[in-house]
Amino acid sequence: MPTPDGSGGVAIPSHLCYSSLFCPCRHNSFKRHLPRQMQVGSLDLGNDYMVDKDEKPTSIGRIQPELYQQKAPESEDSSKNSSKNCGKINFSLKYDYENESLLVNILKAVDLPAKDLCGTSDPYVKIYLLPDRKKFQTRVHRKTLNPTFSESFQFPVPYDELAARKLHMSVFDFDRFSRHDMIGEVVMENLFETSDLSRETNIWMDIQYATSESVDLGEIMFSLCYLPTAGRLTLTVIKCRNLKAMDITGYSDPYVKVSLICDGRRLKKKKTSIKKNTLNPTYNEAIIFDIPPDSMDHVSLHISVMDYDLVGHNEIIGVMRVGCSAEGLGRDHWNEMLAYPRKPIAHWHPLLEPKKSEKEVSLRVDYSVRVYDFG
Repeated sequence: MPTPDGSGGVAIPSHLCYSSLFCPCRHNSFKRHLPRQMQVGSLDLGNDYMVDKDEKPTSIGRIQPELYQQKAPESEDSSKNSSKNCGKINFSLKYDYENESLLVNILKAVDLPAKDLCGTSDPYVKIYLLPDRKKFQTRVHRKTLNPTFSESFQFPVPYDELAARKLHMSVFDFDRFSRHDMIGEVVMENLFETSDLSRETNIWMDIQYATSESVDLGEIMFSLCYLPTAGRLTLTVIKCRNLKAMDITGYSDPYVKVSLICDGRRLKKKKTSIKKNTLNPTYNEAIIFDIPPDSMDHVSLHISVMDYDLVGHNEIIGVMRVGCSAEGLGRDHWNEMLAYPRKPIAHWHPLLEPKKSEKEVSLRVDYSVRVYDFG
């Protein structure tokens, strides 16, 4: 495994170095094929990859109708939803020193919103102790807005790690024939807020409105290294941690897919090997793209952590992007790589929820686009 050096970078193992690394003619094919590549139909990769269009000049004194449009009703509704009452949940916490585990007792919920046409709901609760992916779930209680659960769950965790853990509870309405509706969620970040947990502590918390679970998707660690003289970019996928479980076994079969994007078009994609039945895979695999220096301001890398499925489509666990046009750490990591050429720079990146358009692209075979091999 690569190990961090004194400056925050990670040295790539010697077996990842290639004799062809300094071939000066490799990236010429990038320039040769790029104009032809730009003629083909573009893929919809979401707003992150769209080039900003130039603003149209506006004549002095010309009326701009968009300045006088009234606020759409949807935006008003969304602001109301964010503050609407989703009820309360009652639970208790206690730490078991002998077994080194946190005992979570889900007691009851009150004043839940009605999700069914009959004016009731069929609620149940999912419980996580983040960043662990393991979850527990209560029984479903039929046709009630004030369910009494009285169910206990045990999370193995050392006492000195409790301060860094977050208790996450998601309240759902069960639906036999369609996707379960999310009622809301509760996140308790400081578990020692009410007591030292040496005795059972009873807690009431408001259920916050949410449309989807905000449970972390996990993180990916990789290094970037660019050789300007060779026109070669090396991304070394090091490892992932705390990935979202995608299989009924409570694990995933993750692999990493890296796409080279230029002006909203995918020029090439490469993948790592698949790691079976794990949420914390280690790869240490190098992915190389040949990119001339004058094209570095026009490209970005779209990184997807996927769950392999032998039957059916592979599912996206989470995504992130690096490049000059990326946001936050994705842009900072890219700029740091450019500032220190020939030096591997490694960082952890949180995975984000993929946009709908990205999901569609991942499930579609793109016969309309000819992908040239620049490597």
